[in-house]
Amino acid sequence: MVLQAEEGLITPSVRVLVATAVPLERDAVAGAFPGTCSEETQLPGAVCVVRTAAGYDLLAAGVGAALAAASTATALTAAALDASPYDLVVSAGIGGGFQPGAPLGSLVVADAITVADLGAETADGFLPVTELGFGAVTHRPPESLVRGVSEAIGARPGTVLTVSTVTGTAARAAELRTRHPEALAEGMEGFGVAEAAAAHGVPVLEIRAISNPVGPRDRAAWRIGDALAALTEGFGKLAPALESWKTV
Repeated sequence: MVLQAEEGLITPSVRVLVATAVPLERDAVAGAFPGTCSEETQLPGAVCVVRTAAGYDLLAAGVGAALAAASTATALTAAALDASPYDLVVSAGIGGGFQPGAPLGSLVVADAITVADLGAETADGFLPVTELGFGAVTHRPPESLVRGVSEAIGARPGTVLTVSTVTGTAARAAELRTRHPEALAEGMEGFGVAEAAAAHGVPVLEIRAISNPVGPRDRAAWRIGDALAALTEGFGKLAPALESWKTV
């Protein structure tokens, strides 16, 4: 990436950290903003935060909830120590969509970020970790923020599941829908990002662009390019909704 700011841009009043899994998704988000990147900050643990010319910090946090949580927590801690804490963390990227609710190329905004496979298998079925007496399985972004962002970027609100293993069969997809009837999408990082944000007392949001159906693994059916383009377009419309939410 070329690290150069475009002149004349005003930094938004909402300080936002956007955490994607991989650089390809991070660059799709960066493409939403005029100009290129203004600076790159190296943090401990090989964590690199890139600031767009619009003032959003972008982090390729890594694949999976554990690495995403660790990288996001590092960035949040660094910002807090620098006396410039974030107002919002956004987990963003492409993901699978439950059909027909989340068509390929569409956007989903999480009204619930739920980890789908943290718990125990029993003879009577799956038990979430909360029923074992530990932790949490869901983080809920602010309702007004979900509503405003969904309207601004043309996204559907619904549950986004975080999984450690991407769904690859019809049976697994049906099982997830039975347990989580409000689910629209699945990804691998949202809950980890949300856990890090919660530990720092920072609100969280998750935005997924749908690249493939949740179900049988069929690479020929994937539309990664369309999903990345949708991610870019969505972030290009995001700022007014964030500004409006911050001033409420």
